[in-house]
Amino acid sequence: METGTGPAKSVRTVTVYGAYGHTGRFVVAELRTRGFVPILAGRDADKLRELAASAPGLEVRPASIDDPASLDRALAGAAAVINCAGPFALTAAPVIEAALRAGIPYVDVAAEIEANADTFTHFADRARDAGAVIVPAMAFYGGLGDLLTTAAMGDWTTADEATVAYGLSGWHPTPGTRTAGTVSRERRSGRRVRFTNGRLEYHDTEPTLLKWPFPAPMGTRQVIGEFTMADVVTIPSHLSIPEVRTHMTTEAAGDLSSPDTPAPTATGRSDQTFLVEAVVRSGGNERRAVATGQDIYAVTAPLAVEAVDRILTGRTHATGVTSAGQIFDATDFLGALAPHITFELALDDVN
Repeated sequence: METGTGPAKSVRTVTVYGAYGHTGRFVVAELRTRGFVPILAGRDADKLRELAASAPGLEVRPASIDDPASLDRALAGAAAVINCAGPFALTAAPVIEAALRAGIPYVDVAAEIEANADTFTHFADRARDAGAVIVPAMAFYGGLGDLLTTAAMGDWTTADEATVAYGLSGWHPTPGTRTAGTVSRERRSGRRVRFTNGRLEYHDTEPTLLKWPFPAPMGTRQVIGEFTMADVVTIPSHLSIPEVRTHMTTEAAGDLSSPDTPAPTATGRSDQTFLVEAVVRSGGNERRAVATGQDIYAVTAPLAVEAVDRILTGRTHATGVTSAGQIFDATDFLGALAPHITFELALDDVN
């Protein structure tokens, strides 16, 4: 059913903007599994109604990013909003503005480096002054790597460098992933990006191929060095690490770059597997944290929903625009993701 104003605010009601997208559907399902009531919102009313037909009883609230009043209606009565609609370069700011007007927390699943950097830059002061909570990149890219790196840091207050190595068995990108990538490349005029000397740097250097010793069962694999993901925004936002790098297995990178790689199937968890290893180094010592699981899009749902649950129940360490590793207890959060993710931590310093 469609509504104009929505009900009084309920702590178990969460608006999902972009609910009918591939990731959005996983988020809606995860919310329902955990006892939340999702409100289905997004730009395409027909797709929202189609989704609602498979989930009787859920409200449908079409809303456009260029119509603030419609966004206000979409968020009315909700305790929080999860933005799953990319490109986030276009959607993040309008939905954040609506969340600030509604006085509710905002979480998104953005993997776009520039969009996440914009959120930290443009909303930090307002969110802090309002005591609001805005968590961008609460997803497989950006959120998971940040949580792993934060957990691996342990009691270290600084490190020389951090590397997040992504071991994906393959990658069937969604249309949204492809569109977001195109927007990002256009914004940086085709240049590549890295985080070095404490700042984001754009460059034209060709990527390098490296061998990365993933732990068992994956083992050593060839990776593209500095295959830069959103972790270069989230990790440095709160950790004192001047060099942050992300690597990607060549098989997955090849799938992403090929126009012939099909999108993932419309429903259900895929057979894609992943192993993500975060390594922090300080002097001659290093610490590691590892997460393994299945389907990077499906696993984004428990990451985002766990974040909302913790925000709404006060299990947080920060307000304002904040990354996952800063606002949550990283080790406890990762442990709570079982069985979606298997998490291992090695804090013994390795020389």
